[in-house]
Amino acid sequence: MSDTTVHSADATDATFEQHVIAASRLRPVVVDFWAPWCGPCRQLSPLLERVAARHVGEIDVVKVDVDANPQVARRYRIQGIPAVKAFRDGQVAAEFTGLQPEAVVANFFQALAPSAADRLAAQAAQAAPDQREAPLRQAVAEQADHPVAVVGLATLLADRGDTDEAARLLRRLPADPSARRLLAELHLREAAADDIDELRQKAAAGGEPRLRLGRSLAATGQSEEALEVLIAAVRDPNTRDDARIAVLELFALLGDDSDLVRAWRPRLASALF
Repeated sequence: MSDTTVHSADATDATFEQHVIAASRLRPVVVDFWAPWCGPCRQLSPLLERVAARHVGEIDVVKVDVDANPQVARRYRIQGIPAVKAFRDGQVAAEFTGLQPEAVVANFFQALAPSAADRLAAQAAQAAPDQREAPLRQAVAEQADHPVAVVGLATLLADRGDTDEAARLLRRLPADPSARRLLAELHLREAAADDIDELRQKAAAGGEPRLRLGRSLAATGQSEEALEVLIAAVRDPNTRDDARIAVLELFALLGDDSDLVRAWRPRLASALF
């Protein structure tokens, strides 16, 4: 194992947002809260840098002098030093206080380091489009529910028409917004081939034609009319369940922040209850 060290960057009250919060959205950032007068801090800081050298390019280390930067110290309630906090995606993901043995520090960093699936997914993101499938499949083999790898592979498969395999992969992530959105898109693609004018004529009688019309409208981007038709289909006991699923799929495709979703979610609830 390498005995080299990396040198920590310094963050201040003015630069903490950039050097820590924003940076942690790209990779984990370990923040060493210290002060020049603190003896244990002077022992821990080089230890952090030495362990960080084993994770170059994967984890960054940033130092904050709590005396010179009281705003950050107050924000994160630093009461004793040395204090170490790891940030991921803008939030504190792990922390410890006080001088710790090297083995403890090494385990702290290892828990933050990317997994094999993370590395493969990152490799795929950097690869040429025709070279992405192999590392994505390896990542999914390492971790069957790795969100980035599953959605990435499913997107690749869907784009070339392998929609059945893409859908099977996406069902592994029922709570993931990106997976739900892509799965909804796949379901709606199947309805895009229907003749909307013909369905309009048949939909007046309700039933299955009305449900198919709603799906086709959604598939062709006519979302508001699609919701009107599908909510009517929800009120029909014969198409209630399938129509409810179609509405939820359209909501997933539009996203929770959509004005249409906010307007129509209460109407769906009213139609159901």
